[in-house]
Parts: sequence; C-alpha cells; structure tokens
Amino acid sequence: MEKFKSDVEALDYFNEKYNILKSEIGKVIVGQDDVIKNVIISIFSKGHCLLVGVPGLAKTLLVNTIANVLGLKFSRIQFTPDLMPSDIIGTEILDETRNFRFVKGPLFANILLADEINRTPPKTQSALLEAMQERAVTAGGKTYKLEDPFFVLATQNPIEQEGTYPLPEAQLDRFMLNVYLDYPSLEQEIQVVKNTTGSEELDVNVVLSAEEIIYFQNLVRRIPVPDNVIEYAVGLTAKTRPGNNMAGKMANDFINWGAGPRASQYLIMGAKCHAAISGKYSPDIEDVNAIAYSILRHRIVRNYIAEAEGVSTDKIVENLIS
Repeated sequence: MEKFKSDVEALDYFNEKYNILKSEIGKVIVGQDDVIKNVIISIFSKGHCLLVGVPGLAKTLLVNTIANVLGLKFSRIQFTPDLMPSDIIGTEILDETRNFRFVKGPLFANILLADEINRTPPKTQSALLEAMQERAVTAGGKTYKLEDPFFVLATQNPIEQEGTYPLPEAQLDRFMLNVYLDYPSLEQEIQVVKNTTGSEELDVNVVLSAEEIIYFQNLVRRIPVPDNVIEYAVGLTAKTRPGNNMAGKMANDFINWGAGPRASQYLIMGAKCHAAISGKYSPDIEDVNAIAYSILRHRIVRNYIAEAEGVSTDKIVENLIS
C-alpha cells in the first residue's frame, strides 16, 4: 500500500479510485447508479447491505461484479427453508487420523451474497447475523475469525411472501443500509438486452486490493465531522421516536417504534463515506440526507394507521428531513 503524505492526499486518491470503480462496474451493470453507490458506501463504512427488489434486476450479478472489481473472494448462498447453520458456517468432520477437523463453509469469504435471506428459518438467519456482528463464528466450542474485509449483501424478494420468515426488527438493524432496486428505464433495458444477448464476454479489471480496501475503511473513520452535523444526524434519528419532545406530528401519528442509536452511528459513518466519494474532506448535512432513506427505512416500525392510509416509511423520512 503506497504511503500518502496526508489524509487529504489519500482522500483525493480514494475519490479517483471510486470513479474508476464505478466505470468498471458500469461495463456490466447498466444504470442502478444509486444502488452501486450505496453498496460501495456500506463496504467502505464496514457495514452490511440488504437489497430489496423483484427477481431479475441483476442483484446477484451486481454483487459478483463488485467482488471481481475489488479483487475479493466471493461466495453465494441460496437460502432455502431446509438450510442448516452448519451449511453456511461449516462442520466438524472426522479425518483419517481419527481427529476432528473443521471444514469451513461458504461464510468464509470477503463478500458473501445471502440470496433470499427471508426464505430460511430464524435459526439459520441468526447464524449469519452472529458472523455479521462479531466477524467471527463459533463451531465445536472454538471461535474462528473471519477474513478482513468481510461484507454481507443479503437480498429479499418483496412480492413473494408465501413460506418466508421475515427478518425481525432486531436483525434488520444489523444491516447498515436497506436499498430498494427499481425496474430499469426503457433505454437502460434496451442496453441490458444488447449487452446480454450477444456473444461478447464483458470483462472487468481489478481496481482495488483487499489491503487497500482496509486502508480506505480506516481512512473513512478518520474523517472529521463538524459538531452541527453530528447534532443534526442524532436529531434526525430522535425525530423518528414517537412520544419524545423532538418527534413531529407525522412520527406521533404513524410510527410505533423509531430508530435506535445504531441509526445515528450509521448516519455519520455513511455521511463520511458519501462525502469522501463526492470529493469532499468532511461531511455536511447534505451528505446525511443523501443516505438517510437507506439507513432509516428498515428501522422505523409503522403503526396500523400508516399501513391503512398507505403512508410508506420513505414518505415519513422525507417529511422528517424537510
């Protein structure tokens, strides 16, 4: 890893690398700029990301492409109702010497795609969530550290809820960001069809190494934040909690439970990273607002009135920001 004279110089280099990263991913993924930006923000903020979208929107391809561009070890687990914790963590086997040996599961990767995480029972979901929180797993009484960097990208299908096990709020809170994927525009879809129905193979170049990613994760943490931005982020989280003196009419009318302190922490971490990839050396309120939807939407529990009146969490966040 090359040495920089100062953090300012390192941030300039990081911004440059981000733009190269975006154009490499853009060779394979058409559109979805906000989704790509959010996934990159969560990687460099040491968070995890939940992607919500209907089938066929290139969620798996996106994760695979990002892993290739970042030169990281990639693993994919298709979550099913019969998946056991040992299927993702690994298992102890008796080898030829009659000793138990731990065989690592697909969890031991840098980027893990947990496909349709809500298809598997809570027992298996929680095995993954321990790894996300502790960055280690316990098997047979022994603890195994996961490699750095470690990042989980989980996907959920919002339309097919038959036979699913929705993630409880406490487990959703482990994900830094909840990102919605929408259908591509007509022009983008035409481009997708052109790219994917020909004989040409699309290759991407590796832009960053694991060592550089860890360096930039630490660099993002060192970015200074003005007090007024911290106060704004914490105030925004407090506004989601009904019944307190900061909650507005919308929060009191439509929210059962608001976001916890983890939301405030992620708002600041996300704002730091958003500022860095936007070419700034310190975040402002604009950076907090830019990532507020993805951070708050899965931490707000609406009440039955909001559901009856069709008031979405995004509508509530929009009201809190304005």
